[in-house]
Amino acid sequence: MFGIVRSGGRFRAALAVIAAAAVATATGCGALGSGTSNAAASGGLEKSALKVSILPTTDLAPFWLAQDSGYFEAEGLTVESVIAASGQASLTKSISGDVDIAFSTYPPFFTARGTGAADMQLVADATSVNAKSNAIVTVPNSPVKNVTDLAGKKIAITAKNTASDLLTRSVMQDHNVDFGKVNWVLIQLPNIAAALQQGQADAAYLPEPYITQAAQTAGAIPVVDINTGATQDFPLTGYGATRKWVQANPKSLAAFQRAMQKATHDTLIDRAKVEPLLVRFAKIDEDTAKLLTLPGYGSILDARRLQRVPDLLLQLGAIPSPIDVNSMISPQAGK
Repeated sequence: MFGIVRSGGRFRAALAVIAAAAVATATGCGALGSGTSNAAASGGLEKSALKVSILPTTDLAPFWLAQDSGYFEAEGLTVESVIAASGQASLTKSISGDVDIAFSTYPPFFTARGTGAADMQLVADATSVNAKSNAIVTVPNSPVKNVTDLAGKKIAITAKNTASDLLTRSVMQDHNVDFGKVNWVLIQLPNIAAALQQGQADAAYLPEPYITQAAQTAGAIPVVDINTGATQDFPLTGYGATRKWVQANPKSLAAFQRAMQKATHDTLIDRAKVEPLLVRFAKIDEDTAKLLTLPGYGSILDARRLQRVPDLLLQLGAIPSPIDVNSMISPQAGK
């Protein structure tokens, strides 16, 4: 029914990049996952205890693996996760100094930079859109039956200028559907299936695991897969920190990146390691964990690939001027 993490050439290419980074790290800084902190061996970490704000979604599987399997500990880090209500809330925790590193969909990082709200740096990649991992869905009693029916309807998203908003508008634009008269309904992801059932929305943007859960509880069916047209393989989520923090903590950052690279590598090659983590940390039942489509996991930041995000934000009017992604990418361990 659903695919696994990546497939075909794209899977092999991503795996090769991550494996190469791991080899470079192992030869230059000591073996990944060893009992000795690589950063500590080269002069000590600026901070050994980090706080990372996260969202309990399938995108976090490598992070949870790094915590659960001791990859952070092997790098001399103790990493505490702090649950945030949204990507924007996660970013706000980083800006205020409540956490060191924030996990979010990419748009809030770029809108913060584009509007002058904060000088954010991207520190690690997390996920891309995968086939069937993100979709606009509806329910059988909705007036929306296909993508052209979306014009002028009530569409549920989490917030304006988030991934749910921008990717929905981009997909509608690809299908020549006018989004100018859409009634955008702001609803938190866990409540969207019920909102569809009750007629509060005619359709909604959903990522996994909410697609599978909504199918089980509300009979939700996809209207259009986000992994098409201009949003195919679109960069979806990543980790960021303020430029001030990045500059003050280069060794701690590199240790975090090395642990995430190893965890992402292991996630890519073994889905069996992922499903128990989703049950435990994302509170997904075992049957859903087996059925759902995982996003495309990655850890190395690629400026050319990520440039698609601010370009789409600019095109849709979410930021006032172009942003060069290269100016926002922090130093990367192993590169």
